Amino acid sequence: MKISVCGKGGSGKSVLTSLLANQALSRALGVLVVDSDESNSGLFKMLGFESPPVPLMELVGGKKKLKQKMSSPNVLAESHLFTKDIPSQHLIRRNGLMLISIGKILQALEGCACPMGVLNREFLKKLRLGENEIAIIDMEAGVEHFGRGIDESIDRVLLVVEPSFESLTVAEKIKELASGLDKAVSAVLNKIDSEKIAHTMAGQLRAKDIEVVGTIPNDPLVFEACFEGLSLDRGEAFQAAGMVLDNLLAEK
Repeated sequence: MKISVCGKGGSGKSVLTSLLANQALSRALGVLVVDSDESNSGLFKMLGFESPPVPLMELVGGKKKLKQKMSSPNVLAESHLFTKDIPSQHLIRRNGLMLISIGKILQALEGCACPMGVLNREFLKKLRLGENEIAIIDMEAGVEHFGRGIDESIDRVLLVVEPSFESLTVAEKIKELASGLDKAVSAVLNKIDSEKIAHTMAGQLRAKDIEVVGTIPNDPLVFEACFEGLSLDRGEAFQAAGMVLDNLLAEK
């Protein structure tokens, strides 16, 4: 099962990705996290790793050589990819948890992130998971990844929606785009302070034909973990993410 975590910038995609990954580990699942957000650099810390993996973009020689290398003999040119096929410097592991990074914007004037989108699309298309493995993809903010076709091989689109008009608007647009690819869409309410806010947001999403599969409270432990670079594996938000994961797995 490949789960794409998406939404507007700042809604909490990386946090939810980390919470879900750690919950999946507690259920004895193999978990591959794909960091496909070219601007966010802290996901590896949230997952409990000391350093990030070498981006897959480096495996194909960087953005300039992407087209040439994707057609030449290398692991990414294979028709199918299993996690065991990926070199260890590009796929790091910890107790059943695996992390891959597609690529990052590292300097000014280096150009757009389109080549990273191409690489991500091809990687996810070729990726094959074992029976007890899931992949959770931390998508770039917004909706551009749909235009690049990255979501074509996704099994479930998971929206992260925070209490804001912009977040609800982006959620509606993502629902529209995902429906065009015939992809199932669910939403998770994030940073929620009260049942009233959760009820209001859930009603607005239902009116847009978006199912809500869970609510993540505004947990101070999440702020502390993100601020100090600690793994997100405890607290109210962590427990709530477990219910989200159970709902997703039940629909598999």
